[in-house]
Amino acid sequence: MIALDEILDDYLSRFLEGNAAGKHISASLDEIGIGLRPLIDHCTIRTLDVDQRAIEFIRLGYQVDQSIGILEFDSWWARVYRKPGYPTLFIDQAFVNARGEASLIPQWVRAHGDRCFHHIAVLTENIEHTIHAMQNRGFVFAGNIVGEAGSDLRQIFTQPEIKDGEAYTVLELIERHNGYSGFLPPQADGLMESSRVPESYA
Repeated sequence: MIALDEILDDYLSRFLEGNAAGKHISASLDEIGIGLRPLIDHCTIRTLDVDQRAIEFIRLGYQVDQSIGILEFDSWWARVYRKPGYPTLFIDQAFVNARGEASLIPQWVRAHGDRCFHHIAVLTENIEHTIHAMQNRGFVFAGNIVGEAGSDLRQIFTQPEIKDGEAYTVLELIERHNGYSGFLPPQADGLMESSRVPESYA
């Protein structure tokens, strides 16, 4: 069996190959000797079947976060999986009935599969400061920060990378406070919509 560290390193390596913002942060952290992995808050996998996709990681010691349970949104749902010492996994899918028709997830999975990360979230102390520093290096963000200043959770996505004419990976910046380790539903839904590619950009 392939070790969990090898699997995560492979997924991260492929993510960084296709995401300029992630590659920039990773290279900067490597330069000062820290590396990217310690600052990853969570990694997200898009799929057509959350339970089936999670089996690989459950066999390697991840467990569903029962305190969060199923996170339901307008057109999609997710489960959170954790293993001490490793990044949290957020695995999501569209609802399989009419409720899921508006979801971005099935089209993304058809284009890229579900053996890769849609995004990784990097912890930051001051999200405005990080955005400003990255904008000065030419990176563009999608929408505005989701979450008010001083709230438990604040998040933003970079503008999606494009691969074969389809939205591909995004990098998420995430700022947490008050020991909060969850995922607030209104914020996650807002972030999902921010990864929709505007017609002028597609």
